[in-house]
Amino acid sequence: MKDIKSNYKILTPRIPKKLEEFQSLNNDIQNYDSLCTRVICDCSIENQTAEHVNFEEIIFRNVTFKNVSFRFLDLTDVRFENCDLSNIDFYGAIIHRVEMINCKILGANLSESTLQNVIFENCNGRYASFTFSQCKQVNFKDCLLNNAIFQEVKFDKVSFGNSNLQQAEMAGTKLKGIDLSNCEIEGIEVRKEDIYGAIVTPVQAVSLSKLLGLIIKI
Repeated sequence: MKDIKSNYKILTPRIPKKLEEFQSLNNDIQNYDSLCTRVICDCSIENQTAEHVNFEEIIFRNVTFKNVSFRFLDLTDVRFENCDLSNIDFYGAIIHRVEMINCKILGANLSESTLQNVIFENCNGRYASFTFSQCKQVNFKDCLLNNAIFQEVKFDKVSFGNSNLQQAEMAGTKLKGIDLSNCEIEGIEVRKEDIYGAIVTPVQAVSLSKLLGLIIKI
């Protein structure tokens, strides 16, 4: 399928070119801790629970997160490369100028978060929850978002390029102006008032016709 380019610019992470590398967090993260300006790579971060943590100017590379809960996290100028964040709890996070590239975010909890200038590229986000979040200038590109939950989300300049949204839950999320024409959307759960103004293909329109109460005669 042809890739759809967004007509807005997403600001990328502002990260210094030369960073010291670490293969662990060194210490357990506590509430209100701040971690800045480094590369954390080739390691596993396990059994961490803290709130209001700040991560800034960090690259996480080949890192696996297990049993990690950082609620109300502040992520600014951060890049995740080839990381496994499955089932991570980032509830209420503020996420700004962040990239997730080739990452697993299966079942991740990003509910009630604020995302701005964020790129998800080639990520597996099946069953991830973005419920009640705000997404401004967010690009999902080549992502698996089957069964992901986008209920009551506010979209502003959001794109889904070549992504799989089958059985995604989007009730209460206005899709006006959102281009879904190069996405898989079979079984998507939306209300007819939510789908108004979305950009779809003729074939997709047929599959969405039940939401509009139409009976298509062939």
